[in-house]
Amino acid sequence: MAKSKKSWEKRLDSKPDPVTVDFVESLSFDKRLYKYDIVGSIAHAQMLANQKLITNSEFKKMKTALLEIAEQIEKGKFKFDKELEDIHMAVEAALIKKIGDVGKKLHTGRSRNDQVATDIRLWVRDQIEVIQAKITLSQKAFVKLASKHTEDIMPAYTHLQRAQPCTIASYLLSFVEQLERDFIRLGNCSKLLNVSPLGSGAITGSTLPIDPKQTAAILGFPAVSSNSIDAVSDRDFAAEFIFDCSLIAAHLSQLAEDWIIYSTAEFGFIKIADSFCTSSSMMPQKRNPDLLELVRGKTGTVYGSLMAMLTILKAQPTGYNRDLQEDKVHIFSASDTINASLDVVSAIVSNTKFNTKKIAAGLDIGYLDATSLAEYLVGKGTAFRQAHGIVGSIVAACEKQNKKLADIKLSEFKKYSKSFDKDVYKSLSAENVVRKFNTPGAPGPKQAKKQIAHWKKLLAKR
Repeated sequence: MAKSKKSWEKRLDSKPDPVTVDFVESLSFDKRLYKYDIVGSIAHAQMLANQKLITNSEFKKMKTALLEIAEQIEKGKFKFDKELEDIHMAVEAALIKKIGDVGKKLHTGRSRNDQVATDIRLWVRDQIEVIQAKITLSQKAFVKLASKHTEDIMPAYTHLQRAQPCTIASYLLSFVEQLERDFIRLGNCSKLLNVSPLGSGAITGSTLPIDPKQTAAILGFPAVSSNSIDAVSDRDFAAEFIFDCSLIAAHLSQLAEDWIIYSTAEFGFIKIADSFCTSSSMMPQKRNPDLLELVRGKTGTVYGSLMAMLTILKAQPTGYNRDLQEDKVHIFSASDTINASLDVVSAIVSNTKFNTKKIAAGLDIGYLDATSLAEYLVGKGTAFRQAHGIVGSIVAACEKQNKKLADIKLSEFKKYSKSFDKDVYKSLSAENVVRKFNTPGAPGPKQAKKQIAHWKKLLAKR
């Protein structure tokens, strides 16, 4: 076998079997951490020089070589050898090859345990900013579309049955609210993970006079881990990040479900631009919302990453365990899926039109004004439960006669309750109902316009 490439091989009587090499390597997926590994290594080397554990000259050699390695990787000129196991050993081996024994000093006071814990925190911290930026773009797309439909009305649904009327704008803004919670959750996750574990070593820190606060400051961490045993094994932030991604996926899946249904001939509420649809290999007439179906389907991929991450963390003994190597597989997968899904949703929302004429033509179906009629009676002094029963009876009669509520004559209304008067018709029809909505946040035109102004102001600051 070739000359030993592993830092730990001298402890063992025999070299790793090829099966071992293949099974323990993580370089195939953790190489994407190279920027963070090199930045962390430069910060660590700077601290070692400040603490007189290496000379300033040695630090400069390390820094120059590490930046050259980063450039090689960026240009695709770096050869990754799986026998080196992970990105940390790959970078260190390349450093030693470049500057000789000086490179062997880089790992002073450091373990791969605290090194990878630092790298993945830096990576997740940056990814959160990327995802938050994409959330903002999606929110802006929804707000822009909502601005076109503050006066246009559609049915709101519960149990996928027509419930009450709402403005199209308010419907669209409901997704802005969901995404805002996602934005905030990611921000909270970033605050919790923004603690540097570098300096915790393998599990108990170091007897050498290293200064973790220096490396933390260089890397932009406002705090240092207060317990080295916990620091090397803490992946709470990883599970939380994937959970946040899972909720984003759930929200995007809800939109996808709605618009898949709304784009059918049976509904015909929306038309998605052809550039974001596909067709059938057999049926030439088809316009399939495949991108939205994949957004919906990929939700399962993100959920799978969450369950895998939680399972990895289950019942590990205290301290670092190699199980944690698998965390990156699921963190990367969840992040990649959400990034792609947000890009797709932003594009689709920006290129979808509501068929307002068709929606308006069918607003009389489903007695969307029934609740408003019951509240009309409440305003006349009737108890709500009683009003509910009265209107339920009227609706049942209208169904049999194929009538709308607005078709009922006042004399007929009075047969059900003496409280009905000629002003009852102001509470009927979808158009009248949405304009009567009085509650803050209700889906009426005035509330929608107020919300749009709020979101435009807030999102412009991001």
